[in-house]
Amino acid sequence: MTAYLTALGWAAIAVIAVLAVTYAASRVAGKHSVIDIAWGVLFGAAAVAAYVVTPGSGDELRRGLLVAMAVLWGGRLALHIGWRSRGKPEDPRYAKLLASRGPVYTALMVYGLQGALALVIAQPLVVGMTTSGGVTWLAWAGVALWAYGLAFEAIGDWQLERYKADPDRGPVMDRGLWRYTRHPNYFGDACVWVGIFLVAAERWPGVLTIVSPVVMVYLLVFGSGKRLLERQLAGRAGWDDYRRRTSGFFPLPPRS
Repeated sequence: MTAYLTALGWAAIAVIAVLAVTYAASRVAGKHSVIDIAWGVLFGAAAVAAYVVTPGSGDELRRGLLVAMAVLWGGRLALHIGWRSRGKPEDPRYAKLLASRGPVYTALMVYGLQGALALVIAQPLVVGMTTSGGVTWLAWAGVALWAYGLAFEAIGDWQLERYKADPDRGPVMDRGLWRYTRHPNYFGDACVWVGIFLVAAERWPGVLTIVSPVVMVYLLVFGSGKRLLERQLAGRAGWDDYRRRTSGFFPLPPRS
């Protein structure tokens, strides 16, 4: 428990530090949507902090796997979103949320809320740093699922960027992985976090961190992910037909 509380405390400090830097960057850039770039960084920072302050508190292989999984996923996501959002104005989501709101509301709803969610979702990373017992097949299954999810979302993002760069593109992206699911990136994220949970869950009390993938999948499907994005896409030419024939989340063969 002492090791866990130490890891949790320093993970929280790391999250707050990233958010503080992000807020300063948002004032320079003139838009709060830079928090999207920091989302993946929050988990990498939390994992690294928990790892550094708890040497010898758990199985070293598991600790190393969790740090690598968080940093690689978070780093790729941050680089992708940073590249995609370069030169663009404020995201309409934040513009609508923060219209006529003061700095305190902004700090709580954009930075405070995401920081709190990150600490909840990062629990497999924190708990897994302090649990002993060797790595077994369940953890390796988690690593395999994480790798599948990371590749799935990276390929989906790459295909979407190629689509946007094509001057002869159709009204809706329905190529590659986007032919089988309307949200390859969100499905990939879900696989990543279920995989991370499995690495922590094979040793007690890691199984209790199941709240992490549950919250993440809920956000991806019903929160600020799929539902909000599809609300913005409603009415676009070709969208209704694409939505009818393409799975909303899990990859499935397209319907006729």
